[in-house]
Amino acid sequence: MSTATQPASSLASSASGGSMDGSAHPVARHPLDAHAPDVVRVLRDDGTLDPANDPGLRSDEVLTLYRAMVRARLLDERLVLLQRQGRIGFHIGCKGEEASILGSAFAMRQNDWIFPCYREFAAALWRGMPLQRYVDNMFGNTNDPVKGRQMPDHYTWKTGKFGSVSSPIGTQITQAVGFAWAAKIRKEDAAVLVYFGDGATSSNEFHNGMNFAGVFKAPTVFFCRNNGWAISVPTERQTASETFAQKGIAYGVPGVRCDGNDLFAVVKVTRDAVARAARGEGPTIIEALTYRLEGHSTSDDPKAYRPEAGLDSWRRLDPIPRLRRYIERTTGWTDAQDKELEAELDAELKAAIAVSEKTALPALESMFEDVFGELPWHLQEQRDELLRGPRAKGHGH
Repeated sequence: MSTATQPASSLASSASGGSMDGSAHPVARHPLDAHAPDVVRVLRDDGTLDPANDPGLRSDEVLTLYRAMVRARLLDERLVLLQRQGRIGFHIGCKGEEASILGSAFAMRQNDWIFPCYREFAAALWRGMPLQRYVDNMFGNTNDPVKGRQMPDHYTWKTGKFGSVSSPIGTQITQAVGFAWAAKIRKEDAAVLVYFGDGATSSNEFHNGMNFAGVFKAPTVFFCRNNGWAISVPTERQTASETFAQKGIAYGVPGVRCDGNDLFAVVKVTRDAVARAARGEGPTIIEALTYRLEGHSTSDDPKAYRPEAGLDSWRRLDPIPRLRRYIERTTGWTDAQDKELEAELDAELKAAIAVSEKTALPALESMFEDVFGELPWHLQEQRDELLRGPRAKGHGH
């Protein structure tokens, strides 16, 4: 059997040197996974599109999405530097997953809602969240809507129908399903997209959410970013299923796999899932095959569990250069335009950072606000004692 026609599971097993006898699992990720027959692909290697699944995006839409992807990449790189410099405390990025995130966010309608995992800041920005608001959250200053009480990258944007990030794995799944069910009860024309990683499929919330959505036909789009890793746990240690999409079978939820580094394929399958939900046919689970090019977060050292030498084949699948080849072919996009775009985005980001760093941190006593309408006596005493001090150096605000 040739490599081109071999099933993805067999490719992965042979690539990892394992077999079906238990020495390795058949679901290990491999760069050729996205070439499996059941995986929806649109963008070809030469920059042309497969007309069978082409979602029909206009040139201006593609260029806007390309800009958003480059913006997300530059944000990631700058925020990692800020964390390493001690200017922010934490960042969890999406490098290598931009097409999955922005393609799916683009495919949702204005009246639809999005429930994020934690890598989807680009989707929040796509939904209209101001960059300044996002950067303020990263610094936790007084303009941060959550007043610095959450760690960085825990944002929300109600105006754009974008829910709040929360750290526990999978909690957003049941929240999204409940929200979708409420929309159905109210007879609202709204679907709900919920993001999660492959690791979250091992959570109780995934199974509860899938089962409930399947039974009650809640208009939910379950979007699994299969990026190969749940922190340091590889895909082959996460499940014995051949795919994550097939997990929907047990719950009566149809599943589809797509090349998550192919913007057009992500748009295609997400639009189809939304249309299905709008027709009252219930949920869909999408498995987007992508790859996490960096660590899980700035608190993670991927070199401790993932050889750097093995990343070259994955970097060749980077969604930004792939889309760049398409827009060069179709619009004549040039290197000079890339440099102009990067300079524009760099200036935008520098300006936002400058404002955030000059903005005062939340007042110490603000931690007692927003819970009680009238502060109870015992919390008043605690607040007063806190303000009297003493406090450690650097904690005087």
